[in-house]
Amino acid sequence: MKKYYQKAHIPTARFQLATSLKACQAFAAEVGYPIIAKPDNGVGASHTCRIDDDGQLQAFYKGRRRDIRYILEEYIAGEVNSYDAIIDSHGEPIFETGNISPVSIMDIVNNEENSVYYILNKLPEDTRQAGRATVKSFDVKSRFVHFEFFRLDKRHKGLGKKGDLVALEVNMRPSGGFSPDMMNFAHSTDVYKIWADMVAYDRSTVTDGKDAYCAFAGLRDAKRYALSHEDIMAKYGNNIRMVERLPKALSGAMGNRMYLAVFDTEEEVQAFYKDVLMDPEQLQVQARPRRRRKKTAGN
Repeated sequence: MKKYYQKAHIPTARFQLATSLKACQAFAAEVGYPIIAKPDNGVGASHTCRIDDDGQLQAFYKGRRRDIRYILEEYIAGEVNSYDAIIDSHGEPIFETGNISPVSIMDIVNNEENSVYYILNKLPEDTRQAGRATVKSFDVKSRFVHFEFFRLDKRHKGLGKKGDLVALEVNMRPSGGFSPDMMNFAHSTDVYKIWADMVAYDRSTVTDGKDAYCAFAGLRDAKRYALSHEDIMAKYGNNIRMVERLPKALSGAMGNRMYLAVFDTEEEVQAFYKDVLMDPEQLQVQARPRRRRKKTAGN
């Protein structure tokens, strides 16, 4: 995968096959901690972990699954941005969009974080260019694709400056979970019909609709939230397009209860997340009256 990204002139994290503890330690000495251990062929951050020191590295290697081939990667500080597209038989996109994941799926799974990501109303031009270059490099034809990139939080030596894109992974399939439905809600479209059109006619017959943001919020039963389901529906009922309880098999990556909501601006998306993910203590702090300063002589 990495060599095809590099062929498209998109930088990738350095990596090493976990063939022996000595090889793992040599890699850690080369790139520095933290490092990431992940299956060479995996889905959804399963069996993926962050390693912060030599003790954790030894524990990982001793306890690793023997039926999985692992790789180690240097840690990249960044926000995950995706390129999602339906590609025709000539390797040209007939539909393009993308999402942003503020919290990595590895942290969501391993730390039982709230699951949040959202479809963008407009694909950034650098993501579009990186996605199309990846399509050409992998010679993709007649497929739905989901490519992931890190947008760097800070300068990373050998990879780029803050804001640059670094390749993460390639998926020759749609983004998982409710993402296809979110694409439909965000762009007033029907990606299922576009895909079927691609198969039948090698083009799309779907008319472009209004573009917006579609936000996913996955809440966990084990966490306490300031707003009840009734509160959320009372405030955001006009924006919400779907509410579901999620099966246990999906809850690790997506939470136990999810909401899909559509907004016109990114500021509204962030306000929605702030409200639905707020814990009760935050609400109490907001509700406390401010103390008035006493006036003194001369003020």
